[in-house]
Amino acid sequence: MRRIIIKKIAAIFALGIGALAVALAIGYFTPRKWGNLSRQDCEVEIYVADRGMHSDIIVPVRNPIWNWQHYLSLAEIGRDAKENYNYLSFGWGDRDFYMQTPTLADTNPALAARAALMPTAATMQVIGYREFPQNLEVKCARISREDYLKLQQFIWASFEFGESGQPMRLGNGHYNSSGFYAATGDYSILRHCNTWLAEGLRRADVNTPLWPWSPAAILFHFNSGCHCKNP
Repeated sequence: MRRIIIKKIAAIFALGIGALAVALAIGYFTPRKWGNLSRQDCEVEIYVADRGMHSDIIVPVRNPIWNWQHYLSLAEIGRDAKENYNYLSFGWGDRDFYMQTPTLADTNPALAARAALMPTAATMQVIGYREFPQNLEVKCARISREDYLKLQQFIWASFEFGESGQPMRLGNGHYNSSGFYAATGDYSILRHCNTWLAEGLRRADVNTPLWPWSPAAILFHFNSGCHCKNP
C-alpha cells in the first residue's frame, strides 16, 4: 500500500514538472505580436543585456529626445564618482536579493525563497558605461522617437523619490560605476526583473515573449521591426 502511494505521489510530481516545462516552453517561444513587424520609423537605438539572472535595458545617456543628466546625478551613481558616462543600464528587481547577490554563487536561499513566495520591496540598479559594454550578451533594436520617449518615461516612473523630489539612492551597486536606488512596485514571482523590462519594451512597441520568465526569452523575441547592429 505504501509503495502504491509513493508511486502516485511520484506520478503527480512528474506531471507537475512536465506541465511546468510545457508552460515555460510556450511562454518562451510564443511572441506577443505575430506577423511582419517591419516599420519605417527606425530612429533611435536601445539595447537589452542578458546578465544571467537579470535582464537590463541599456540606453544612451543623452540624445535629442532624452537627457538622463537632467534626471540623475551621474557622479553619484557609482563609487567611482565619475560622470563621463555615455550609456546607462537599468535593471529592476527584489531589493534585498538583488543588492546582496552579485553572482549566482552568492545566492542566499532564504532571500531567494522570500523573493519568490511573497511580495517584497523593489530596487533599481543603474550602471554607467563610458564605452559600450562588450562583455555581455546584448541585442539591439531601433524604435521611433515617440516610442523611445515612452520607454524613458517608464524607466523614470519606476524610481521612488524622496522628499527632495530626487531618486532615493540606497547604496553602491555590484560594480564601481553602479548604484542601487529605491524603486516603485513590489517584486513577486509574477512581477520580476524580466517582466518589468518586458513591460517597458511593450510601451515602446517592441515585441516580447508571452511569458518573459528569463532574459533569454526576452532576447529571443526582442524585435522592433527595424534592422539594428550593436556599436
